[in-house]
Amino acid sequence: MAAENPARHAETVRLWSFTEDTLLEAGEEGSLVAITWWGEYEFRGTAAGVPESLARLALGPVSMANLVAADGAGEEAWRRSLRKVLARLAGSVVHSLALNDGRGPVLSAIPVTQFPAFRAGPLPAGRRVRLSRLTALRADGGILLAETPGAPYKVALCRPPAMLLASSLAAPTTVEELAAATGVAGPVVADVVEFLVAAGVVLLADAQDRFTEHGGPGTAHWSHDDLMFHACSRTWQMPSSREPDDARPGPDPSMVKPRTGGPSYPLYRPEPAELVSGGPTLGELLETDHTCPVVSERELSARQIGEFLFRAARVRSIGQAGLPGGRSHDATQRPYFSVACLYELEIYVGINRCAGLARGIYHYDPLWHVLTLVDDDTAVLDGLLDMAMVAAGSHRRPSVLLTMTARMSRIAWALGGAAYATTLLHLGALQQVFSLVAKAMGLTAHAVPADSGDRADRALKLEWPAEVSIGECVLGFPA
Repeated sequence: MAAENPARHAETVRLWSFTEDTLLEAGEEGSLVAITWWGEYEFRGTAAGVPESLARLALGPVSMANLVAADGAGEEAWRRSLRKVLARLAGSVVHSLALNDGRGPVLSAIPVTQFPAFRAGPLPAGRRVRLSRLTALRADGGILLAETPGAPYKVALCRPPAMLLASSLAAPTTVEELAAATGVAGPVVADVVEFLVAAGVVLLADAQDRFTEHGGPGTAHWSHDDLMFHACSRTWQMPSSREPDDARPGPDPSMVKPRTGGPSYPLYRPEPAELVSGGPTLGELLETDHTCPVVSERELSARQIGEFLFRAARVRSIGQAGLPGGRSHDATQRPYFSVACLYELEIYVGINRCAGLARGIYHYDPLWHVLTLVDDDTAVLDGLLDMAMVAAGSHRRPSVLLTMTARMSRIAWALGGAAYATTLLHLGALQQVFSLVAKAMGLTAHAVPADSGDRADRALKLEWPAEVSIGECVLGFPA
């Protein structure tokens, strides 16, 4: 790859830089400290010129030919020392490819693992390439971002040649065929494709013209959406630097969702002392066999619903909480588990058969322990109940349907890309508490795998996607 040629034909040049969250500081006794997303690294005894070279990498993409090297005999020591430092900082080194037109990178490989390997090199002649079936292309601040679960890098497609070439790799093809189809110069196509293969978002066929996904045959059990969700939710994804500051999520100060304007109904509050005395033990509840959700037509009472929600989901206290190393925030304590006491879940109660409460859909306020009517349209309620009935494999509508939603702004500011996965963890914790409390009261609570689409969101009048429905539970008497 050359940066210059007399005829000024399109050629490419390799560039290197650090991720924008990488900081360089002077350490003790002349050492150099790199503060990265993956932790702090201290380097002692680096060769002359290395600190200046690293400082230049922190400013943006640069060719190795333009870095500061020691003069004369020290140049080889500088190269070895710089190579050693960059190998340790591989998880923070961005590899870019530019044209020789001085207009910046055509595409950049951004590391998503701590120790990625970027092995760019000529591809075997005539060998076919294609995008991984797991690769997703999405808009991100004026560029296209190519992401593949299992790949060590995500690739920012910054300029039209890279965008055109990447989007033309849906079907297997060769570099020569790709150049003919797109009109991009052959050497540029070859270098861009080599770059995409090295980053892991494009697959290279083997000598038998077979493609193997990251992870081999094990990926056959994964859908693109599930594996991408898993990969993205296991790390805290930094927001794009191209997003304006006011588009990035900040802390949501609302510990509970503000009450709507509908009529409210205070619920029964048992004495806290009653909750910890008598009744079955935790061991007895856990050792009781779990059964499939058999729906009974026996109606519940408003008192039972009040006691159930009080024991399972009320706000017990208000105070301060915080993530490790983070600032504190206003938080609540409730009977079920929530990371950093964020409590982003909301509970909606669909009443079908209840002595003391009219049919309708209500929102539960865990702070004041009241139900507020959200929708009294019986046709809308019946649609949700029918959905739960089918999901439970029953021929009867449940007496009560609990629908859980998530206010994502309450949790996303703290957990980033792991927010939704953590919300599902919280949903499981709440469902378990529902089951135990129901057993202790002689009732039954069962999670049902409802296929609601956007039906629940519309029925609950949610401001999608700021608040989304994530799970359902039927509550009633054992059949």
